[in-house]
Amino acid sequence: MKITIQSVQFTAAQPLLDFVERKVSKLGLYFDRITDAEVYLTLDNKSSHIKDKVAKIKLNLPGEQMIATETNKVFEEAVDAAVESLKKQIERYKDKIRQQ
Repeated sequence: MKITIQSVQFTAAQPLLDFVERKVSKLGLYFDRITDAEVYLTLDNKSSHIKDKVAKIKLNLPGEQMIATETNKVFEEAVDAAVESLKKQIERYKDKIRQQ
């Protein structure tokens, strides 16, 4: 699975990029037909003086696309929550294709 990480409005540190890649690559263990993943890390400056961190992950599968967006005070927690959401989406998708 090819993983593309884009940090918008800031430059992400290497430890954060490694963390994101490690977490997202684990999704391949749940479903082996994921072709690629796009991760967008942005700062949400609409809220108060503390900027919220937004992690948006798009998974591309044959004929299907899954998206999860999570907001938190730290990128790592936002990525964790988005990955958990995608795990649930993958399980529902696998159940759906099994029933066909």
